Amino acid sequence: MDNINSKKEIVVSGIRSTGNLHLGNYYGALSKFISIQDNYDCNFFIADLHALTTNPEPQQLHANVKNILAEYLAAGLDPDKATIFVQSDIPEISEMYLLLNMHVGIGELMRTASFKDKARKALGIGTAAGDAEDDENFEHQIIGAETNKRVNAGLLTYPTLMAVDILIQKATKVPVGKDQLQHLELTRRFARRFNSFYGADIFPEPTDLNFGGAPVKVPGLDGSGKMGKSEGNCIYLVDDPKVLRKKVMRAMTDDGPHPGQPMSEPVANLFTLLELTSTPDVVSHFRQAYDDGTLRYGDLKKQLAEDILAVTNPIRERVSDILADDAYLNRVVRLGAEKARERAAATLAEVRSVMGFRSF
Repeated sequence: MDNINSKKEIVVSGIRSTGNLHLGNYYGALSKFISIQDNYDCNFFIADLHALTTNPEPQQLHANVKNILAEYLAAGLDPDKATIFVQSDIPEISEMYLLLNMHVGIGELMRTASFKDKARKALGIGTAAGDAEDDENFEHQIIGAETNKRVNAGLLTYPTLMAVDILIQKATKVPVGKDQLQHLELTRRFARRFNSFYGADIFPEPTDLNFGGAPVKVPGLDGSGKMGKSEGNCIYLVDDPKVLRKKVMRAMTDDGPHPGQPMSEPVANLFTLLELTSTPDVVSHFRQAYDDGTLRYGDLKKQLAEDILAVTNPIRERVSDILADDAYLNRVVRLGAEKARERAAATLAEVRSVMGFRSF
């Protein structure tokens, strides 16, 4: 009963099992998870149900779950301090997902930015910068006989499942990035709506767990945007040193440096990565070299690659050892599921009761 009776604020967050973790996952989420596991009732999961929206191969789905679990542990998540579990090991989540969807509107789901972005990618629909939104045409393409096979309902109801992950554990704090703030606000709206409809105070309204400072946006190596698996611009935590160095040396730059002018986005991205992984003295040295026009981008990239490896090498080495210990991995997810299910089952019982599901 320790999980239910904890006096600490409850935190819930997870990462989709769509492939190995990259630097964006580490600095944007995982390192923050590690920093708070002593001070909160932390529940960190591997979101394999969320990954189903991309229709992964069954064997690959399991491999991704196992790899991410090993990377969680290798990076420093401690199963003695935090509840670590696989989303699909909590069957209460799937039932709650069904029940909560009865109080969620199709229109509000279709208006979410994440659905529009992912649906456009699935359909191959591009929107030029500055173009007015054509919602009517967009919806027609979504529901058309030819295209509806490529945009599944799970993608539409993704925010409901995300809300359930949070609400079923009665989380009060959720660490989210800027692009997930809309989903957190939807979660709060769903909680208020459910509580009001049934006249019951079941779900707390979670708030963003603010770590202080500006949100971390880890850029990719392609010169624009953030690091992401689908963009193919990632540095993975398990990248071999030769592979990692080659990726960094091929990173996009410009024909500069151009002292006295605003730094181009590709070069600024390299400096952002340097600030995340290097010491202030190293960053200062290369900024000064840029400002006085003596910087050679090759030197900057070589330094950046070595500093990134100083972060990733220990994790990569521990991952190999952990992946070889199936007994340990099984023990972590089994104990994590037991803890997560304890609170999830209690919450689901409350929900079923107020909705009218009762035994004779």
